[in-house]
Amino acid sequence: MSRPTLYVAITNHGFGHVTRTAAVIADLQQQLPDLLPIFVTGAPRWLLNAYLPGEFIHRPRSLDLGVVQSDSLTMDLGATLEQWQQIQAQSLDLIAAEVSFIEQNEVPLILADIPCLATAIGQKAGIPCWMSSNFGWDFIYQAWGGPFQDLVSWIAEHFSHCDRLFRLPFHEPMAAFPVLEDVGLTGSRPRFSTPELKEKLNLDHPPEKTVLLTFGGLGLEQIPYANLDRFPDWQFMTFDPNAPAGLANLLKLCGRTYRPVDIMPICGRIVSKPGYGTFSEALRLGLPISSLVRDDFAEGRLLLEGLRTYGYHQILTPAEFYQGSWDFLRADPQPPQTNLPLPNNGNQAIVQAIQDFLGKAS
Repeated sequence: MSRPTLYVAITNHGFGHVTRTAAVIADLQQQLPDLLPIFVTGAPRWLLNAYLPGEFIHRPRSLDLGVVQSDSLTMDLGATLEQWQQIQAQSLDLIAAEVSFIEQNEVPLILADIPCLATAIGQKAGIPCWMSSNFGWDFIYQAWGGPFQDLVSWIAEHFSHCDRLFRLPFHEPMAAFPVLEDVGLTGSRPRFSTPELKEKLNLDHPPEKTVLLTFGGLGLEQIPYANLDRFPDWQFMTFDPNAPAGLANLLKLCGRTYRPVDIMPICGRIVSKPGYGTFSEALRLGLPISSLVRDDFAEGRLLLEGLRTYGYHQILTPAEFYQGSWDFLRADPQPPQTNLPLPNNGNQAIVQAIQDFLGKAS
């Protein structure tokens, strides 16, 4: 191809890996307008459109799995292992097809978040494979015991061939990776000023009584929306398409005009489950976060440790969230445990590295 290309492989797990990587690529396209990124992911195209103003190719492929979930917290471990075994059985064919595509399109570099097969694709294609993440799937599956241990070893072996890892904050050791480079927080920036957004949404509530409820792309079942009746002079917002209609203080943002980060500047608090993308973008904007715990997913502990360290926070038990009356909203968040700033230069660091590489490769 006459245009520079970049093969961007993203894990099939919720929306967070897609949005955080797309935020980096959007910044990269600002620096390299001719760049044609190729997004290799099972995520829907509309999600990529929401984060990428520039041109891109969407190649729907499932190079890995993540976790089978019915919502953002409920996992099916048996189905996860079964589907991974199917991917392993098909892996040689998957690799061969992607290598052929890369060669036809003269792709010089892979950036992956964080399907392990990307390293094998890079090796077979003879191009570097760089990765970006705060955890690897071997770390998640390791905590699930015996049935997953062969898979853990298989994934770690693939990660050992990664040429360069951009390790994001709130990370596990990621010991399988031979070359580590720590970078700061990544994420998108809001598209609207606060006055512009308030006018568009016809809102005039003060930030301390404006709350964004956001629980990832899969949402949560049985959110106790009835509690909102206890806060009649507050404004709540949600992207949950299943949220009830008719609540005077709940604004449903279920179209594709806004992203969570676009709404954050008018909010005084985010209520969420542990998720890198939400935490990162909220912390970049200095917003307090009230987060559910998530003890059955190893990344959850890392995220909550990072939130306690660097952000104004409340850590909510399931009982406080599902059975409580949400009195936590009337309490002040806890201050961060350190005054040291958390670097937020992740986008810039990754963009500069790719830009340097493509400049040398051209």
